[in-house]
Amino acid sequence: MAIEIKVPTVGESITEVTLSQWLKKDGDYVEMDENLAELESDKATFELPAEKAGILHIIAQEGDTLEIGAVVCTIEETADKKGASTPADPAGKASPEEQSAQSATTNQATASSAPVEIKVPTVGESITEVTLSKWLKNDGDEVAMDEDLAELESDKATFELPAEVAGTLQIVAKEGDTLAIGAVVAKIIPSGKGAASIATASTSASKEVEEEKEQNYAAGTPSPAAAKILKEKGIDPNTIKGTGKDGRITKEDALKANANTVVEKETVLIAPPPLNKTESAPASASKPTAGSREERREKMTSLRKTIAKRLVSVKNETAMLTTFNEVDMKPIMDLRAKYKDKFKEKYGIGLGFMSFFTKAVTTALAEWPAVNARIEDNEIVYSNFADVSIAVSAPKGLVVPVIRNAESMTLDEIEKAVRDLALKARDNKLTIEEMTGGTFTITNGGVFGSMMSTPIINAPQSAILGMHNIVERPVAINGEVVIRPMMYVALSYDHRIVDGRESVSFLVRVKELLEDPARLLLKI
Repeated sequence: MAIEIKVPTVGESITEVTLSQWLKKDGDYVEMDENLAELESDKATFELPAEKAGILHIIAQEGDTLEIGAVVCTIEETADKKGASTPADPAGKASPEEQSAQSATTNQATASSAPVEIKVPTVGESITEVTLSKWLKNDGDEVAMDEDLAELESDKATFELPAEVAGTLQIVAKEGDTLAIGAVVAKIIPSGKGAASIATASTSASKEVEEEKEQNYAAGTPSPAAAKILKEKGIDPNTIKGTGKDGRITKEDALKANANTVVEKETVLIAPPPLNKTESAPASASKPTAGSREERREKMTSLRKTIAKRLVSVKNETAMLTTFNEVDMKPIMDLRAKYKDKFKEKYGIGLGFMSFFTKAVTTALAEWPAVNARIEDNEIVYSNFADVSIAVSAPKGLVVPVIRNAESMTLDEIEKAVRDLALKARDNKLTIEEMTGGTFTITNGGVFGSMMSTPIINAPQSAILGMHNIVERPVAINGEVVIRPMMYVALSYDHRIVDGRESVSFLVRVKELLEDPARLLLKI
């Protein structure tokens, strides 16, 4: 009896997910609760476990967008793994694989007169069609196996189409035709010798594949972490040499992999043949184009599509303004330099800037509650707590996990929360709950060198604080020009809720607390 494995409910606001990667193959035996695939929503990535032990039958494919409740696969329940896969035959009969190979050999031998279709092969991920530029053989000619039949021309190179079997050629496509990948170009009626060669080649090839799999089944197979990295880089795992056990591609191999290397390998595979002595090179060949002009297309992930929709929606549906100020970071930097070693020794975490900014923000939010509010229907909702969202750049896009009740946390608790959320974001392990809610957002573009920016509000919140790069600049203090480490800070806010007086006063209050950290401790 087969049971259906469906897309589970992962959140009230999530209606569909994308099947990003299968962790098992069709026909594999799986244990109960073993992870089958990775599903990706617009907020997080999570695994799909097996509800029963049995044989996996895949229905949905990688890249498919599935609604909640859609069937992803089925599992055929079996007594055990051995009985499910290849049971021993007490009568000494051949195994299913051998029976299949023998059956294929018999069918091919009896169908010696059946035409063999010669199709356009796959020549590159970005190539979807080719042009049949020239036939090298005539209709009705006798051709040998592996003999070149025609020249096919893609938008990148010209290559030959070989005969897959010996026999009589029957031309289907004409010179000049544009053919899709997989289209039939010609047919070959095998001769007796050709049919026998097919059976022999098929049997030997299947044996070689089985032997190779038995000897080195893991060669070229990426680990789940490596597969994610290679997919994000757009790199084919087949072009990477693994350094792990039995040739498995490790996470380190994927991190070191360079897309340029893959492009070079693909170009070599489909490189045009050398010109004959009687042929002359085209005039354009003497004027090579400087630099590469190749392009690649990638399907937008659900996360990226959701980010795009929300940012455009915020720009269109809010009255967003931005006010700026600058902060003298010397007091905080001096405090960190003095106590950072003792702080780390006591709490086991480094003392960074984010904890100071978070504490300053929560103090200012309590004094200016409109900045911590949101609009729901025709009402303004004021929160007497501060759930601070921290914008984090994850491998698949921007995510904004939330620090709950940040107003009641100490500096070390905030630093630990930021570290834990950042690590989860890097590994795509954030849960829906950890990214839901939030009353105010902090984003730090300074880590990438941003001098000044206008951050976009994280709806339905009413404001967001942007931190920027710290740069030493001359400033006037007490009538003297001195060099100080300065940071521009920006507050983007929804003018429907927050007035100019409130936004400016909020940012000034944050500036005062940061330039005099003792106020954070004394709460004054």
